[in-house]
Amino acid sequence: MSRVSSRAGRVAVALLPALAACAPSAPAPGIAAPSATTAAVTATDLRTRLGIFADDSMMGRGAGTAGNAKGTAYLAAEAGRLGLVPAGESGTFFQTVPLVKRTLAPGAAVSAGGTTFAPSTDFIARDQGKATRPIDGVPVVDGGVFGDSAHPALPADQAAGKLVVIRVAPQPDGTPAGTVARAVVTERFGSAAGIAVATLDAIAPADRAGLEVPSAQLAHDGGPAQPAFLYVTARMAEALVRAGTVRGSVAFADSPPDAPARNVVAILPGSDPALRGQLVALGAHNDHLPMAPAPAEHDSLRAFNAVMRPKGADDSPGTPTAAQHARIRAILDSLRRLRPARQDSVFNGADDDGSGSVTLLEIAEALARSPRHPKRSLLFVWHTGEEVGLLGSDWFTRHPTVARDSIVAQLNVDMVGRGGAADLAEGGPAYLRMIGSRRLSTELGNLVEQVNADGKHGFALDYRWDAKGHPDNSYCRSDHYMYARYGIPIAFFTTGSHRDYHQLTDEVQYIDFGKMARVADFIEQVAVRVADLDHRVVVDQPKPDPEGSCRQ
Repeated sequence: MSRVSSRAGRVAVALLPALAACAPSAPAPGIAAPSATTAAVTATDLRTRLGIFADDSMMGRGAGTAGNAKGTAYLAAEAGRLGLVPAGESGTFFQTVPLVKRTLAPGAAVSAGGTTFAPSTDFIARDQGKATRPIDGVPVVDGGVFGDSAHPALPADQAAGKLVVIRVAPQPDGTPAGTVARAVVTERFGSAAGIAVATLDAIAPADRAGLEVPSAQLAHDGGPAQPAFLYVTARMAEALVRAGTVRGSVAFADSPPDAPARNVVAILPGSDPALRGQLVALGAHNDHLPMAPAPAEHDSLRAFNAVMRPKGADDSPGTPTAAQHARIRAILDSLRRLRPARQDSVFNGADDDGSGSVTLLEIAEALARSPRHPKRSLLFVWHTGEEVGLLGSDWFTRHPTVARDSIVAQLNVDMVGRGGAADLAEGGPAYLRMIGSRRLSTELGNLVEQVNADGKHGFALDYRWDAKGHPDNSYCRSDHYMYARYGIPIAFFTTGSHRDYHQLTDEVQYIDFGKMARVADFIEQVAVRVADLDHRVVVDQPKPDPEGSCRQ
């Protein structure tokens, strides 16, 4: 699942240097040798598929990388083996998404009051798109504290044409805030020339390195002008406000990606000649993150995150207290009794979204091998670029390889391999989050509930993350929204976040394949129920503006 609802977002691992000692490296836990899959949805088949798709050889599957090209080749080969019909470009399973690799242009620097500040050291600029506004010579204004009701930030209308310097309220436990929801801050100060967030001192070194990894972006992202966005040190923030004017440039430059970025698109034809022209779409994202800028010791990282980052990249870790350090040490000691230290540099993305990608393959195989196909056709789309701003689903829904109006609903599957008690306080075998299922169609939401009851799936569907204004912004953070913006009813299935989210530790060994098989079976039956209706799913709620900002 993406950390942002627009433009690129990147996160790297948080390290605990005192525990990531120079222990000898050991290989990742072994994956069973691939075996032939069966027609039924099974935990064994899911393990086989995910062992391939989330293997180190896929190098993280970052959009526009050789690893992602390898991952999409696997998905397309499987779709062909299962007998699905190619629905990409030119009779293939692929739709190329025109991405570029965007990096900070040489010579980028910012000065204020006679002091020049350097990238990486004093600030990190974030890519806001080709139309990022220049900041040279603009006035600077103190924007106050963002997210603190006692010290409200500057009113949005006072930011126009200025560089706004903001502080961010600490986390509930008092630890300093690190990164922020960039899309939310950008929307708040959308008229500003630039936004400088004074949290760089609180961002862990490895996270800082991750924020500077070149980002993948659409080559022709002709969106509206956006404010420049900087994470800055407290020293730089004070200098900017004191000087009152900023000089310099934080422009970005584009270069070709390392490999083509591709959506994988396939169709299982429907059995009813009158309805097979209509499509029930099932989606997952095929990309994750590129290789880490520096290796980390796997178990040290996991022990640290268990205490300091229970939601992985969605948490800013802070510095452990003595009590927290003791808990981390105890967890690591228990892991050391099980296995030796192992250095890791691959973001495998087993749950995010290897779990969704192979779940779609399992569903496709089950239905393709069934003697009876659903009445409507099923459209399977494995989107690329979700992690860098939903780019593949944005491109597919703007330039669909099928008639967009023929899509009656979209079921999004993103992170469905976890959700146990070790991951979430509310987690367990029955835990499943449901997001967006009634936002456009009451009927679709009711149908999901009916399938859960009729099929005796036994899931306790959690709708709290679907609440309007929920701070996690889950409705806007995965590919389903790119369909919903065009008025296509959606349902987003996920087992939720965990300590391994966007971390090097998101590996196959932590997946609950038994639960994952139950989730896959549930989603399959929802898809079939929608596909067999005698009418299109009724849209009875207001449709959003396709070009507007997503609002949770």
